[in-house]
Amino acid sequence: MKLSKKLLVPPFVLAAAAAFAHGDVAPQAVDTAGLPDLGEEWLEENPWRDPASEDWQAAIDIGASGYNQNCARCHGLEVVSGGLAPDLRYLSADWDGDEWYLERFRYGMTQNGITKMPAFGDLLGQEAAWAIRTYVETRPDDGAFDDYQTRLSAIRDLLKDRASEVEGGIDVASLGDEVAALRTELSDINASAETGSDAPVAESAVSRAAIALDGSAASFAKAAELLTIGLSAAH
Repeated sequence: MKLSKKLLVPPFVLAAAAAFAHGDVAPQAVDTAGLPDLGEEWLEENPWRDPASEDWQAAIDIGASGYNQNCARCHGLEVVSGGLAPDLRYLSADWDGDEWYLERFRYGMTQNGITKMPAFGDLLGQEAAWAIRTYVETRPDDGAFDDYQTRLSAIRDLLKDRASEVEGGIDVASLGDEVAALRTELSDINASAETGSDAPVAESAVSRAAIALDGSAASFAKAAELLTIGLSAAH
């Protein structure tokens, strides 16, 4: 299991201690509709790690929601720790990392009779567990898009201009070739990003913008908004 210097101590332990310092953090249910039922016996390895899996994107989307409801409070938005808790992006995306993650997720942690982290397993189930795991391990590493900040800003501004033109009545169909080229470019930029966990593919604001830019009238503003958020988070 790869443990970066940014993850020198068990992250859930410190995170949970921080969480309870801020009051009750009762686990929030996660809607896993759209993911297959994994059965009652817990798996030992993330079933949705392969980006070629038809469930990969759904797992990330559902995992993002579950993470934001139950984990972001201490581990940070987009899994970028603010220093209060260790950075979960650096828990290795392999069998060893899964074993460690699952132990903490299912059973929580107590110390000297005090609950430091609640047990999420029985409350949320393994579909939610692996969805959150998939989301966490696909976070880009620090600086993953540093070389593309200028270009991403230019694409964002172009998309804003196109959104205004669409509102002004321009034929959306006339932008089809440009949309296809921008989607390809955004996908290629995202593919260049390394993950902190060594997962094979990152999921980010850049990949979300590529997906959102489907050529519909509303997609230009939506993709521009996603890139704006991503560029802001990078700073």
